[in-house]
Amino acid sequence: MGLFEEMQQAIIDGKAPVVKELTEKALSQGVKPGDIFPQVIIPAMNEVGRRMRDCEFFIPEVLIAARASRAATDILRPLLVGDDVARPAGTVVCCTIKGDLHDIGKNIVAMMLESSGFRIVDLGVDASPEKIVAAVREHHANFVAMSALLTTPMVNMKAAIEALDAAGLRGQVKVMVGGAPVTESWARSIGADGYGKDAPAAVQLARSLVAA
Repeated sequence: MGLFEEMQQAIIDGKAPVVKELTEKALSQGVKPGDIFPQVIIPAMNEVGRRMRDCEFFIPEVLIAARASRAATDILRPLLVGDDVARPAGTVVCCTIKGDLHDIGKNIVAMMLESSGFRIVDLGVDASPEKIVAAVREHHANFVAMSALLTTPMVNMKAAIEALDAAGLRGQVKVMVGGAPVTESWARSIGADGYGKDAPAAVQLARSLVAA
């Protein structure tokens, strides 16, 4: 097994200390930091996403793998200043919408998006439309990812989109929504740009919106 394959497997297995050690080893051997993202981190997290879709991995395994990938990205990001690969695929304001305090799904989506090259601005839970608007403006975000696990707060997703429109920011952001009670038809009805039924789907959606 080559070094890159070994690093990928360590991420998939959620072995953060091993990932850190192998990342440092690769750099010491002259591997360019910019090569590790497309050849190690993104393929590894793609495989994690596939296993989640196929019910081979569940939330604990996905969280552990995402954290393991951070062991590499935390080392690599400072080394990539000025490198094309350091430019994020997009800046995502990520949150659980106002009225909902559940964060596991939101955390998984945020970590998988980050591992796929997106910059994350995590507003946490119970995020109001006003807070979302302020974050989009401050961080020049081009994505908003909102989740809800309860049905009642879902109306605040619509309110957030309306607030972005009223602030003149709707044109600069793609809005993605997800969570257990959220559906594709609901996403369309409130004017969102897309719906992700799970974290891998959210990553795929974000990539497609970048390419659009």
